[in-house]
Amino acid sequence: MGESMLRDGVVMLGAGLVFVLLFRRLGLGATLGYLVAGAVIGPQALHLIGDAEGKIGVAELGITLLLFIVGLELNPSRLWKMKQDIFALGALQVMACGAAISAILHVAVGFSWQAAVVLGFPLALSSTAQVLPMLQSAGRLRTPFGERAFAILLFQDLSIVPLITLVTILSRNAADKQGPSGFLLFAYTVAAVVGLVLAGRYLLRPLFRVIGNLGEREMFIFAALFTVIAAAALMEYLHLSTALGAFVAGVMLADSPYRHELEADVEPFRSILLGLFFLAVGMMLDLHVIAERPVFVIGMAATLIAVKAAVVMVIGLAFRMNWRAALALGLLLSQGGEFGFVIFAQARGAYLIDPAAVSLFSAIVTLSMATTPFLMMATARIRRAPEVTGEREGPRADGANALIIGYGRFGQTVAQLLIAAGVPVTLIDTDIEMIDIAGEFGAKVYYGDGTRLDLLRQAGAHEAELILFCIDGDQLDGDLIEGVHEAFPAAAIFARTYDRRALIKLKGSPVSGVVREVMESAVKMGRMALEAIDVDHEQIDRAEDMYRARDKERLRAQYEAGDLRAARERIITADEREALGAATSRDTATDVGRGQEP
Repeated sequence: MGESMLRDGVVMLGAGLVFVLLFRRLGLGATLGYLVAGAVIGPQALHLIGDAEGKIGVAELGITLLLFIVGLELNPSRLWKMKQDIFALGALQVMACGAAISAILHVAVGFSWQAAVVLGFPLALSSTAQVLPMLQSAGRLRTPFGERAFAILLFQDLSIVPLITLVTILSRNAADKQGPSGFLLFAYTVAAVVGLVLAGRYLLRPLFRVIGNLGEREMFIFAALFTVIAAAALMEYLHLSTALGAFVAGVMLADSPYRHELEADVEPFRSILLGLFFLAVGMMLDLHVIAERPVFVIGMAATLIAVKAAVVMVIGLAFRMNWRAALALGLLLSQGGEFGFVIFAQARGAYLIDPAAVSLFSAIVTLSMATTPFLMMATARIRRAPEVTGEREGPRADGANALIIGYGRFGQTVAQLLIAAGVPVTLIDTDIEMIDIAGEFGAKVYYGDGTRLDLLRQAGAHEAELILFCIDGDQLDGDLIEGVHEAFPAAAIFARTYDRRALIKLKGSPVSGVVREVMESAVKMGRMALEAIDVDHEQIDRAEDMYRARDKERLRAQYEAGDLRAARERIITADEREALGAATSRDTATDVGRGQEP
């Protein structure tokens, strides 16, 4: 048995390595590489390996780990911020696409309504494992477009629970009928999620705090895998989705200080097991059944892509997306997804579809996934917005040491200081009028949205030592800074914020320095005002030192509490004039107090 396991491992890993490298080179993605590798080495082709069903049982842990990592990326505050896209846009997509595809299978193909439903709704789900890497590589995951795509994918992942419940309700398998009812499964789901939330807050966080204090990295890996497997085991015991349990566990740890270390520890296991899952799915494909009905497979794949692209595009337009973005969203989510394989297996076990249908529809999902990269490349020119009148040249890598995002009044000062010190800079802004005016004064400013990773990469961020966000408004947050740091770790990141509200949004982000614009200018004016009424310079320095110390204490308290009202007692008021040592005939301390930032 040991020799057999080693041989199987060598064959599976070797085939996966070869085909994934080949498919990556062709721009088709790793998922398809694994699926084709599994089909080639499986019992239907070269027959180099067997027992695909036994292997998929272990490899499904890869899906569970994927959902855990997705959960780690979503802290509860971000989930709440995305609630409309998740529960409106996502729910509408699943229901509309599922109903449309089920109707086609029932009316046009002739499946029973039960079989049409358990096939149609899984086909409405898209491939998280394929779409997320595509968004990341294009630098669009943290853009409004990427967040909407992610919200739909997230709701699709959450919909696995009701779909599995639906399969159980419709099951013709006597063993399933002896299990809990659909309504009881729903109650179990709510109770399990609440239990996991409480366990995350009162058990997991203290556990990871203890491990962090011990400094044992190996224990982090053990604890991370224990968390995922325990959450999955609880859900399996309750006949629920193991992936949902792992997702909830991830969300509960998303805003902990150990998130990045947990993600780094789990990622290698996730990558290997997810690859083995797709290999096993490829091995389970019945190529003879597919070869007997190639027209059906190709026709259904084309129908699936057309229906999903059209429905998602219409929904996108209804949610006020422009037609190019709506078309891009529809094409990006037009394929079937990996969770379809899981639901098909459940439906087969429930005697709702036969093994031949599982092979056919698994092949349809696989073929639809293969088309997505080609569709995105073929429609790139259509989806690309035409150059608007007056639009200016986009950025390019020119060997600059520093990228300055935003060339307004703040960015101009920063740029001139760096240039005066001999540091080459690349300037980026979206204001066409300002770009033209800057050109009249000899400054070359490129046009583009500097918060997009793909544009930063195009501008040479991978070679830069500094990335300085000098944009105004409320455009920066911790997730954006985190994404920039992960993409360009060699660059030090600096950010301009307007006030402490904007500064608190960057809590925990890997920013090298933040300048609060209103603070420094207000301090400067306060000093000038005190000098104008002949207050002693030593006394002015003491007042400034006191203000900065109090402000630092307030800011630390506000960071920890997430509340701007925290540490209000540290605000300097007129009652503390004696603490400032301002014994002047003019009410100097009061004047300083009035200079406080609101």
